[in-house]
Amino acid sequence: MSMERLSQQVDAYVGWKRELMREITRYRSWLVNNRLSSDAVDAKLERALRLLRTDHITLAFVGEFSRGKTELINSLFFSEYGQRMLPSQAGRTTMCPTELYFDPRSERSYIRLLPIETRLAEASVAQFKRIPGHWVNIPLDPSDPDNLIQAFTQVAKTKPMPVEQAIQLGFHPDMLERTGKPGQVLVPAWRHAMINFDHPLLRQGLRILDTPGLNALGSEPELTLSMLPSAQAILFLLSVDTGVTASDMEIWQQHIRQLDEDTQTSLFAVLNKIDMLWDDLAGEAFVQNAIAQIQHLTARQLGIKPEDVLPLSAKQALLAKVRKDPALLARSQMGNLENLLCERIVAQKERLIEDRVVRQVLALLQNSQHALNLRLEKVNEQHALLSNHQQDNGQLLFELTAKTKEDHGRHHRRLLSLKTNQRLLKRQGELLRIAARPECLDVHLLTVRKNLTGSWTTLGINQAILQFFRAVENDLDNLQHDAEMANKMVAAIYQRHNQENPLHGVDAPQFEVSRYLRELKQQQSKADQFRLQLKTLLTEQRSLTRRFFATLVQEVIGLHQRLRQDIEQWASDALMPLMQHSLEHKQMLETHMLRLKALAQETQQARQRSQYLAHYRDELSQQLTQAGEMLRVLRRPAPIQRQAKVVSLPGVGRSHRSGE
Repeated sequence: MSMERLSQQVDAYVGWKRELMREITRYRSWLVNNRLSSDAVDAKLERALRLLRTDHITLAFVGEFSRGKTELINSLFFSEYGQRMLPSQAGRTTMCPTELYFDPRSERSYIRLLPIETRLAEASVAQFKRIPGHWVNIPLDPSDPDNLIQAFTQVAKTKPMPVEQAIQLGFHPDMLERTGKPGQVLVPAWRHAMINFDHPLLRQGLRILDTPGLNALGSEPELTLSMLPSAQAILFLLSVDTGVTASDMEIWQQHIRQLDEDTQTSLFAVLNKIDMLWDDLAGEAFVQNAIAQIQHLTARQLGIKPEDVLPLSAKQALLAKVRKDPALLARSQMGNLENLLCERIVAQKERLIEDRVVRQVLALLQNSQHALNLRLEKVNEQHALLSNHQQDNGQLLFELTAKTKEDHGRHHRRLLSLKTNQRLLKRQGELLRIAARPECLDVHLLTVRKNLTGSWTTLGINQAILQFFRAVENDLDNLQHDAEMANKMVAAIYQRHNQENPLHGVDAPQFEVSRYLRELKQQQSKADQFRLQLKTLLTEQRSLTRRFFATLVQEVIGLHQRLRQDIEQWASDALMPLMQHSLEHKQMLETHMLRLKALAQETQQARQRSQYLAHYRDELSQQLTQAGEMLRVLRRPAPIQRQAKVVSLPGVGRSHRSGE
C-alpha cells in the first residue's frame, strides 16, 4: 500500500497538463491552417509548452535533528520495499541536503554526491550542478534493496578533519562531533546529494528535498536563500515529546516563517512521534485529547492554523504499511498528511499553471475566434446579398471586392501604425535594458568583492554588504522610472485601439519593477540576519561570510537575469494582442479577397456562385467549431477544482498571492 491518493491526484494533474499541451499544439496547427499564425504568437505558445514540460512540485522537509524527517520520507515513499531505504537511525542521519527526483533523460538510477571540499570554491551548488565532473556518481539498482540501502548510507557519511579546516569550510566547531583525537572533528563527507530514482510519484514530477538538521545557515546558505523558497510546500518537523524547542523556533522564525508571505510556498508543521503518547491504560479519548492540545499549542506558537499542524507517527505508519495493518495505519494518522499533500499542494500548483499558461493561451485563442467570427458574418452577409441579386451579381461582386479591399487597406494602415509603435516601444525597451544591463551589476560586484577581501572588521564587512544592496536598489529605482514612461506609452496605444474597436477592448500589459524590488529587500533582510549572527571568530567569519555572500550574490545575479529576460519579453510582447488582432484581420481579408476574385472571374451561373460561397461558409463554420472545442478544453477546470465542485473540501482554497 502506498500513497494511492496522492498518486491519483498527481496522475490527474499530469493528465491535465498533457491535455493542455495537446490543445496548445492543436491551436498552433489551426493557426497555420487558417493563415493566422505569426512569429510572436508562436513564440508565446512555445513558452507555454516549455513551462508545462519542465514543471514540477517540490516538497521540502525541514527541522532540527532527530525529529524524524527521513523516517517520514521512508514511510511516504519507500514502504513497498519492506524496510527503511534512507538511513534514519537515531542521531544525525541526513548530513547534507538531499534531493530525490526522477530524471527522464537518464537511462539508470543513480546517486550523485558533491564533495564537502567544494565549499572552498565560491561556486554555488546550482553552479556545480552544471559541472558533472565534480560529482561522485554511484549507480543504483532499484531491483536490489540491499544495493539501495548500501548506496543510500553514503549520504550520511562523515570524515574526520582538523578543526581549523572545518572552520575554513564554514562549519561552526560547536555544531560538530569530536573524533576523540585532540583538535579533530567529524564533518559531513558531502555537500549535496542528488538521487535519481524511478518511483511513480517522482516520475510524475514530484521532487523531495530532505535537509540536514543543522541550523541551516552555518551549513549551506543556498538552502535558505534559494532551495527552500522555490519549494511548493515546506513540512516543518517537530516531535511531540519535545514540543517547539528554542532551536526549532529559531529555525522557524529565521528561515521559514516569511516564506509564506513572500513566495508561493505553503507551510505545514508535522508533529511527529505521537505514538509516544499512546497509552493503553488511559484510553483512546484521553490520548486524542492530549494530542489535540499539543496541536493547538503548536499552532499558536508558530502562528499558523491548527489544521496546518499534523500530528502523526511516521515510524508506526511505516510499520503499518510494511505489515499491511490498516488499523495501525489509521492510528498513525498518516492519512491526514497524505490528503493534505493531495488537496492543498497540487491545487496550488494547478492555480499557478492556470495563471501562467491557461489564461495566456485563452486570450490568444479568443482573439483568433473573434477574427474568424467576423469573417463568417461577412460571408453570410455576402451570401444573402448574392442570393437576392440573382441577375446582376457580377456588379455586386465587384462592389463587395472593392469594399473588402477598403477594409483590408484600413487594417493594413493600422498594422503599419502599430509597427511604428512597436519600433518606438523597442527603443523604450532598449532604455530599460540599458538601465538593467549586466555591466552595472558587475561594477557593484567588483566593488563589494574588493571591500570584503580588504576588510578585517565586522564593521567593514557590514558596510560593504549594505553599500552593495544600496547600489543595486538604486539601479532598480532608476529602472522603475523608465518603466513608468514605457507603461504610459503602452497605455496610450491601447486606449486608442480600444476606442477604435469598442467590441475588442483589451487591458494594456504593464511592466512591474516592484516585485523585483520586493525580492531584493527579502535578500537584503537575509543578509542583515546573517550579519547579526556573526558572533564567532574572525577566521570563521571570513570564510563563512565569503561563502554566504558568494551564494547571496548568485541570487542577486539570478534576479538580475530574470529581470532582463522579463524586459526583453515585455518589450516584444506588450503590443502583441493588438498586433495579433490587426494581423489576423488583415490576413483574413486577404483570403477573403482571393475568394471573391475567384467568384468574380467565374463565368458560371449565379446558383454556382451561391454554392461556392456556401461551401466557404461551411469551411469557416468547421474551423470555428474547432476553435470552440479548444476553448472548451482549455476552460475546463483543473482536476482538483473539478472535484471541489462535486464535493466541497475543507481546507482547500487558501488564497495566495499569484505567481510571477
